[in-house]
Amino acid sequence: MRQLKEHTVMATRDVDGAPAPHPPRRPPRRRAAGRSAPPAAARRIRLTARGAVLAMVLATFGAALAEQLAGVPAASGAAFVAVCVLAAFLVRRSDLLPLAVSPPLGYFTGVLAAEVVLTLGSDGFARAVLIGLGTRLADIAPSLFLGTAVVLVVAACRGLPANIRELGDELSGRPARRPSRRGGPPKGRPDAPTR
Repeated sequence: MRQLKEHTVMATRDVDGAPAPHPPRRPPRRRAAGRSAPPAAARRIRLTARGAVLAMVLATFGAALAEQLAGVPAASGAAFVAVCVLAAFLVRRSDLLPLAVSPPLGYFTGVLAAEVVLTLGSDGFARAVLIGLGTRLADIAPSLFLGTAVVLVVAACRGLPANIRELGDELSGRPARRPSRRGGPPKGRPDAPTR
């Protein structure tokens, strides 16, 4: 060990005993000519299911307030459908299943909050909230169905069936299936012997 240490010390000194100059550092590696780092704006935004549902609630709440205060009757429905489309495209693939069942709940929560804010201080508060909520739900029903349908269609195209299979496997205690590389049906148990 001592000989190795002495050899190492000798290798770091030149013939005169002065410290040997360090080898020059390599310049940092550059990317290939055709590749460049994507700019920060080009990176894709991904939402969790909670974030997407929160966006639905906030958009519905704001649109319901704007509809009442500005007198724009279609604002709530248009805003809900638009936020459903955006949420379906921006949510992470692993969160498609929770998102697919959330649009009606997100709309209901947003409208309920808007009705509570709009009827604060009025006589018969609970009755006014229930009447306003019923009226809004009746007026918005086509947009509510359209937004929910859009979320389901987009989620199905982005991988919702795979999420449903994974949930079924998880609930039944089976190991998760792995998709084959050729795009065929998912493989069975990874530890199963092949013949």
